Amino acid sequence: MIQHYGNNKIGKGAQVFEPVILGFPSREFLGKTDYTGTTIGDDAVLRTGTIIYCNVIIGDNFSSGHNVLIRENTTIGNNTAVGTSSVIEGTCTIGDNARIQSMVFIPTHTEIGNGVFIGPHAVLTNDRFPPTGKPELKGPFLENNTTIGAHATILPSVRIGEGAAVAAGSVVTRDVPAGMLAIGAPARFRELPPEMRRL
Repeated sequence: MIQHYGNNKIGKGAQVFEPVILGFPSREFLGKTDYTGTTIGDDAVLRTGTIIYCNVIIGDNFSSGHNVLIRENTTIGNNTAVGTSSVIEGTCTIGDNARIQSMVFIPTHTEIGNGVFIGPHAVLTNDRFPPTGKPELKGPFLENNTTIGAHATILPSVRIGEGAAVAAGSVVTRDVPAGMLAIGAPARFRELPPEMRRL
């Protein structure tokens, strides 16, 4: 079954593999029924166990793997896929044609551009001095056409420049210039191999 909370809108041609939960209330809407739920465009594929909170807007041709969690106040563009067991913690912006693989963690206040690829088990962070949350929670900025390898870790507020790539297992502690490769822990920068260039 589809369990609805709030006022949800699903476009034409959606394929929903139940159970799925849409419009789940954030704290301020607990116990209420009349609030903006989830809005999804045409031709979505929502797989079993998907939970999408309130005030989430998703474009056309969206696809979720099994057991995906998308928290409140998130916007996702067209033709974007989120893989199995990935978590998007809310108040995030994700562009068009993004590919987020399985078991990726995306914290609140993260911005992801168009054409971004995030490999499995990648972890983005938003708290520079946990668990204080000071000076403020601020996730990474992944500019258009960036590639994040499997098991990479991106620290808070770090900007990955357009067309840049982060090698698998790397720990990125500072901004990566456009078109460069970040590799290692902590990551160092190299010229991106020609076969990896997306600019």
